This record gives sequence, C-alpha cells and structure tokens, in this order.
Amino acid sequence: MVGLLRGLLAVVLCVGSVTTVVAHDEHEHDHLPKLSWPDALYQPTPFPDRICLSITADAAHEIAVTWRTAVATEATLLEIAVAEGGPDFVGKATRLEGTSSLLTTDLGEARYHEAHARELQPATRYLYRVGDGEHWSEWCQTETAATDTSPFVFVYFGDAQNDVRSHWSRVVRNAFRDAPKAAFFLHAGDLINRAESDREWGEWFSASGFIHRTIPAIATPGNHEMARGDDGGRRVSRHWRPTFAFPVQGPAGLEETCYAIDYQGARIVSLNSNQQIEEQTAWLKEVLSDDSPTWKIVTFHHPVFSSAKGRDNQELREAWQPLFDELGVDLVLQGHDHTYARSPQLTFQPGSLEEVNLAVGKQREQSGAGTVYVVSVSGPKMYDLEPQPVMDNWATRTQLYQVISVEPERIAYRALNAIGDVHDAFRLEKTAEGGTRLVNEVERPVGL
Repeated sequence: MVGLLRGLLAVVLCVGSVTTVVAHDEHEHDHLPKLSWPDALYQPTPFPDRICLSITADAAHEIAVTWRTAVATEATLLEIAVAEGGPDFVGKATRLEGTSSLLTTDLGEARYHEAHARELQPATRYLYRVGDGEHWSEWCQTETAATDTSPFVFVYFGDAQNDVRSHWSRVVRNAFRDAPKAAFFLHAGDLINRAESDREWGEWFSASGFIHRTIPAIATPGNHEMARGDDGGRRVSRHWRPTFAFPVQGPAGLEETCYAIDYQGARIVSLNSNQQIEEQTAWLKEVLSDDSPTWKIVTFHHPVFSSAKGRDNQELREAWQPLFDELGVDLVLQGHDHTYARSPQLTFQPGSLEEVNLAVGKQREQSGAGTVYVVSVSGPKMYDLEPQPVMDNWATRTQLYQVISVEPERIAYRALNAIGDVHDAFRLEKTAEGGTRLVNEVERPVGL
C-alpha cells in the first residue's frame, strides 16, 4: 500500500511540474493568439483535419474533398484508388494535386486545401487520403453515384447552430447509425451560430467526427452563416467556400450557395434565401424547367410557411412558391424556426400566413397537386411553436433528423427525434395520371 501511495504521489508531482513548465513557456510565444484551452483544441497542425466531402455536379464521376492544415503545409495531395478488401489497393492509388489558400480567422491563420478526382467509375467504392506527402490522413471510403435511377437514401438536418459539439453530436451520430450508407447529408442552414467563429466551425467537425469524410455534404447557408461585409452589406462567411467545394453555379455573388445537382433520378437545388431573391428566381426557372428528373427537391433556410410565433416570410413565399407550383417541385426542406412543422401538399395562395391558413382546408381535399414543405431543427436551441392549419404534423422542443429514401415511384420520409424514435412519416407516390399523392403514415397531432 505504501508503494502504491508513493507511486500516486510521484504522478501528481510530475503533472504539477509539467503544468509549471507550460506556464513559463507561454511568455516565449507572445506572437501566437492567446487562446483558452477549448480554443486551443481547434488549432491546425501539419496533419489534415476538417476533412469534408462535398457533393458535386457530376457525383457519378467526381469527388471533391477539402481539408485544413497549418500554414506551413504547402503541398495539396489527394491519393485515390478503387476500394479492395485488403491493403493491396495502396500500390494502385493515383496521386492528384489540388489547390490551397490561406484563411485568417479569429483564432489565427490556417491553410485550406481542395482537390478533385474526376473521370471516376459510377456506383463504385473508392478509398482516398489527403496530405502533403509526409503528413497524411487515414484512408477514407466513399462511393460514387449511379448513372441510373437506383434507389438511394439521404439525411436532412435543420439548424444545428448552438452547442454543436455537446448537443448536436448525438443527433448526427444517430443519423449515421440509422443511415450509414446515405448518399449525402443535407444541411438546411445555420450549421453554426457565429459566422466567423473558427471554434464553432471546429465544433461542427468535432461533432460529426469521420462522417463527413465518407458521406458528402449538401449545405445551404442560413442567416447565421452570413456576416457583415466591408461595404456594410451581408456576405457569406469567409469559412464557407474553403470548408466546402460545391458546384459554382447560380447568379454572380452566390457561388457555392446557389447550385443544383442530379442524383439518381432526383434534382436537388440549393437556394440562398438570405439575398438576391429576384436573381435566383430567374435562375431557378431555368434549372427546374427540365422534366427529366423524376423528383424535384429544393432546400433553403427561411421557411415559406413559418412555424414559430410571430414570423412570416411572405415576400419569399410570393417569389418562389408560384414557381414551385409551375415547375412541379415535390419537396422543400428548410430550417430557421427552431421547431418542427410539415405541411400537406400545398399550392400558392396570395396574402399573409393568416390568409393562407384560411384556404388550406380546400387544398387538403385535392390530390396529386402541390408541394410538401418541411421545417426542422437538429440542435438544442428551441422557439415557441404556433400550430396552424397549414401543418399536417408538428413538434416543439424536439431535436430531429430526417431519413429520406428516394425510389423511382416513391419517396419515403421519416422524421426521428434525438433518441431515434419516429415522430413523423409519410410517402410521396407517383400516380398513374402523372401526379404525386401524399400518404400520411402517422396520425396528425391533437391540438389544432
């Protein structure tokens, strides 16, 4: 026993001496940002971190990956090989070069890297790693899209925003547990709370762990990804484009926030509901006028039908909803209101939200017409819900993620809470007449 106590005392003295050394060494690095211990966790090193796959315009033949390192790391290398059941793929890997740029944040400076692998085989598993030739990530596995209308699954998240590392982590990890082979994870804005907070972007990656290294992201910016620009106007966070590698499409000034992709029979469109609404309206009409996709899915941040008390985005609704009707949009995925609300199939009605609610009863009797609108929240920040006739299902003070299965003849949708229990479920089915029918799979909540 005496020997054990002496050993413990030695450990305590050793730890104390290390702490003293660190305290003295602080004065030798006055040129570095003064960081609290939590902020120090998010400093870059020579090893790649914040590795993220982004969806591309040609997901069947291309992958795009971004990552971060310390400033001194200049080489940007991507190695990729067709996945095999053993380690021999390493000798068959192709090495590609990418580009890098410096980003100065509130925690200091870092180098962000981006690389693309093109001319890949569709519906094929690949292994890749990133680095500088000396400092490498692990080998990460992903899969390219098919070129046909094969069924696929994706996961949709409303706002993560606050306490991302401590509270959103279990939501995104449960989503991965329920949909480990998801084609992509879709984020409807407000991934973080403060647009230029390097620590909060670090928390987003800490919460999701390896997931975004293997499952591509689709993301649209929320108001909390917007910051004040040098001209006094609003601009997307300086972290956005270094962090992701989305298609550069849409009107000028909206690069990597307004874009469209085709994925196995579905066209998914991201709109930036923070700015340039009129310009996006014209672009959207061009993008969705093509009837070749079986399904048309749109995501943006601010809801067409607000679910929190005292909110209404009438201007946005009047700009975009008639176009959704005209172009046959099936499903719209949104965030912002920190509640859950899901509509029946709705077509445009002019006026305020109160006036729209008066007309909803008649629309419920229609079949095969209109768009389903969803608002959801995945983080812990909650608002007061205002249940309305425009909603078929709702929830308050509930963190949710949505697992959405897409097939040529149907979309199956499930909203699950943070412990994996189903809160809402429905199907969208193609009819013989060419329309789409909504089939509810849970009872409408009581209280409206």
